[in-house]
Amino acid sequence: MKFTFYSENIAQLRTDVCALPCFEDMLREGTAFQSLDQALDGLLGRLVSEEQFKGKKGQTLLLHSHGRVGPARILLVGGGPRREFQPSDLRGLSARAVRTAHGIYARHVTVVIPHLEGGMQERAAQFLAEGAILGGYVFDRYLTGERKRPLSVEEVCLAVSTDNIEPSRLEPIRHGVQRGEQVAKGVQLARDLVNEPASELTPRKLAEIAQRLAKEHHLEARIFGPRECEKMGMGMFLAVAQGSDEEPRFIHLSYRPRGKTTPRKRVALIGKGITFDSGGLSLKPSNAMEDMKIDMAGAAVVLSAITVLADLGCPYEVHAITACTENMPSGKAYKLGDVLRSMAGKTVEINNTDAEGRLTLGDAITYALKEVKPDEIFDFATLTGACMVALGPHIAGVMGNDLSLVERWLTAARLAGEEMWHLPLPERLKDMLKSEIADMKNTGERYGGALTAGLFLKEFVGDTPWVHVDMAGPAATDKEWGHICKGATGFGVATVVEYLAPRE
Repeated sequence: MKFTFYSENIAQLRTDVCALPCFEDMLREGTAFQSLDQALDGLLGRLVSEEQFKGKKGQTLLLHSHGRVGPARILLVGGGPRREFQPSDLRGLSARAVRTAHGIYARHVTVVIPHLEGGMQERAAQFLAEGAILGGYVFDRYLTGERKRPLSVEEVCLAVSTDNIEPSRLEPIRHGVQRGEQVAKGVQLARDLVNEPASELTPRKLAEIAQRLAKEHHLEARIFGPRECEKMGMGMFLAVAQGSDEEPRFIHLSYRPRGKTTPRKRVALIGKGITFDSGGLSLKPSNAMEDMKIDMAGAAVVLSAITVLADLGCPYEVHAITACTENMPSGKAYKLGDVLRSMAGKTVEINNTDAEGRLTLGDAITYALKEVKPDEIFDFATLTGACMVALGPHIAGVMGNDLSLVERWLTAARLAGEEMWHLPLPERLKDMLKSEIADMKNTGERYGGALTAGLFLKEFVGDTPWVHVDMAGPAATDKEWGHICKGATGFGVATVVEYLAPRE
C-alpha cells in the first residue's frame, strides 16, 4: 500500500473515495466538509439531514458525486462526540474507509486528517496509516476461489486541510506515516502467527520463524531444545511439554542498539508460547479448546514487537523470550499431584494441568533474570479466563510489583489506543497458593483467579521491576470493530512500541 499527501482544495482531488471524519457535535464543520458541500450546492448537508447521519462512532454514509467534484465518492465516517475523540480513534476511521473502498473495488482512497491540537499531527498520521493497513488485513492463506480476493486499495492519500496544519509543514505527517507502517507490519506479523493452525505452527516451526526474523532484522537468536532446557533446570516448562509428541523450543532474541553508547536500560519481554492448549489431563471441553491455537499470542507479541523496535532503532537493549510447547494429554503427560522443581529451585504442586502458562512463564522469568539481568521485565500471556470475567473480552489486566512502572506502561497503552486496566496483587490471596508438600500450588481457589496467577508469577520475579499483562480477552475476537478484524488482533504490539521506541 502506497501513501501520498495532499494539501490543496479537496473538492478538486481526483480520488475514488474521500473519507471525512464527522463528529456528533460539529457535523458540518471543517474546511474539507464545507469545500465539498459548497461544490455540491449544499447536497452534502442535505443528505446528512435526510439520511439521519448523526456522526456517531462507527456510523458511515457513502454517496456518489456523479462527477460534480474530484472525489468519485464521499464517505462520511462518524467519530462520536468531539470531546471524547482520541487520536488513536483514527485507526478505526481509516480502516472503515479502506474496507468500504475494497467493497466497491476502489483503488485510490483519500482520508482527511481532522483538526487536532498542536503537535498531534504526527501521531494522527501514524494512526491513520496503521488503520489503513490493518483495515485491509485478511488471513487468507487457506482460502480459495472468490473468497481469496486481493485488497483492491493500492494508494491511500492523507489530505491536510488548512484549518489543521500549514500545507508547507508536512514533514511530521510523513514521519508519522513511516512509523505507522512499521507498527502495522508488526501487528500483522503477530496476527499471522496467532491465526496459523496449531498443527502448522508447532514449537519447532515457531523457532524457525524466530531465526528467520532474527536474520532479517539483525537480531541475535538463541534457540534451546529440551536437552539444553533440562541442563538449565527448567522443570516446570519441561513438565508441561512432556505430554506432547512435539518437541518444545525455548526462544531468545536479542536486540542491541548500534554504536558504542551503553543503552540506558535493558528490558526483557517474555511471552507465553503455548502453541496449543488442550488443558492436559485437566482436559478442556471441546468448545473451550476450539480457539486454543491463540494461547501463544504472548509469544507473538514479543517476537513481533522486537522486530519493530529493531527497525525503528530503539535506544534500549531488548530481549524477547518465550518458552514454546504444546499442552497435551497422554501417558507421558504431567499429572495432578505432581511436584515440579522450577529453574529458580522453588517447588510447585500441580492441582490443575490447565494452569500451564504460569509454569512456563515462571521458568522463562528465571532464565531472563539469570541470563539477561534486565532492569525491567514485561510478560504477556493469554493467562486466565478469570481476567475476562473481571474485565470483559476487550481489556487486558495489568499487574506488577512497581507502581511507577505500571503507571508508565498504562500511559503508553492509552497513547497507543489499547485498553488495559490495573489490577491489584493482594498479599492476602497468597494463602490460596499454599501447599502442604511443596513451596506452593500452581492455582488458587475459584475467586480472584487472575490475581492468584499474577501472585504466582510474582514469586519468580524478586525485586526486579515487573509488569504482567493478562491479554486473554483482547488477543482475539469474533467481531470486527474499527481496525480490529475477526480472529487474532495483534494486541500488545502497539503499546510495546509506544513504550520502548520514543519519538524523536
